[in-house]
Amino acid sequence: MKYYIVAGERSGDLHGGNLVRALRKEDPSGVFRGFGGEYMKDAGVDVVVHYSDMAFMGLAELLGNLRKISKYIRRCKDDIEQFKPDVVILIDYGGFNRRIAKYGRAKGVKVFYYIPPKVWAWYQRRVWELKANVDRMFVILPFEKDFYRKFNWEVDYVGNPVLDAVRAHTHDEQFSRKEGFSNDKPVIALLPGSRRQELQRIIPLMEEVVRRYPSYQYAVAAVDNLEPSLYGNLRTMANVRFVYNKTYDLLRHATAAIVTSGTATLETALFRVPQVVVYKASPLSYFLGRLVVKVPHISLVNLIAGREVVRELIQGDANPADTGAELQRLIQGDRRKNVLDGYEEVARVLDAGDSASENAARLMVRYLRS
Repeated sequence: MKYYIVAGERSGDLHGGNLVRALRKEDPSGVFRGFGGEYMKDAGVDVVVHYSDMAFMGLAELLGNLRKISKYIRRCKDDIEQFKPDVVILIDYGGFNRRIAKYGRAKGVKVFYYIPPKVWAWYQRRVWELKANVDRMFVILPFEKDFYRKFNWEVDYVGNPVLDAVRAHTHDEQFSRKEGFSNDKPVIALLPGSRRQELQRIIPLMEEVVRRYPSYQYAVAAVDNLEPSLYGNLRTMANVRFVYNKTYDLLRHATAAIVTSGTATLETALFRVPQVVVYKASPLSYFLGRLVVKVPHISLVNLIAGREVVRELIQGDANPADTGAELQRLIQGDRRKNVLDGYEEVARVLDAGDSASENAARLMVRYLRS
């Protein structure tokens, strides 16, 4: 069969590459083409447009490139028309891929969506457009099945790629020695995120926590594509180390963590590290977000559990006093045990047996052959 895959971001390219490898096992004669990057290319996809050409961040940049985006949408449609695939597989990248889904439906091509946009969080009426144009949906968060069921739509939960990545991680046994951690003090992992705006708001909070609790060892999960100045005074504090691009190794050694909301909250949970989640946005962004966001929690851990497993400190509550106090409770005692018990619950809910890509590929080929 012929598969056309559209991924418009680095994460989608990674998931696309894993999916194609799994599809090849189910359909060895399959032919693959689409929009993506190196991961998909290495998996054997004929990549006609690289996702880096379509990566636009922020509203201003998006508006300034509308003509370019429209050009790539036309290019994708024309390429699908020429390739004549048995199925178009869309991966995340909602604004672009919703248009491709509509086109595929109009042309009578089957449309599968792997890792759909988070319509459960905001602007939920987008579900109706997706339902009208997508033949099968493959989701990676367990609660999404119940969400879509409210719209009379049965979707497939296939597992979670974060769980797969944590399971596949090969631990560096010499990590602690290389980084100079001592065995007699707790290690506190600081995960401030990878976006400049996140760091500018969260780093001052982390600095003050370090000052107030100097007896711990701290380690920043840093990324090397950001200018060092964004990490502020943490760079010069004696009890703070920087760990670049080794977040999983750090989490294997951490006693507790302060984590900016996002995928990192789930990664931290799956490594069984008790955490306090902190989130700060600009007052305007937070105000607008409150108007449109329709979820009771900001961390994936709590959303998956359906209750508060980890404490979320948002805006003014994300202050040194409350953050430090929760950190203290996580080091030892009942609070730590309760969080770890909650993590076990999250891991059980996520577990779908094989990897997300293997489960998705198996179902996709079955649906196409039925």
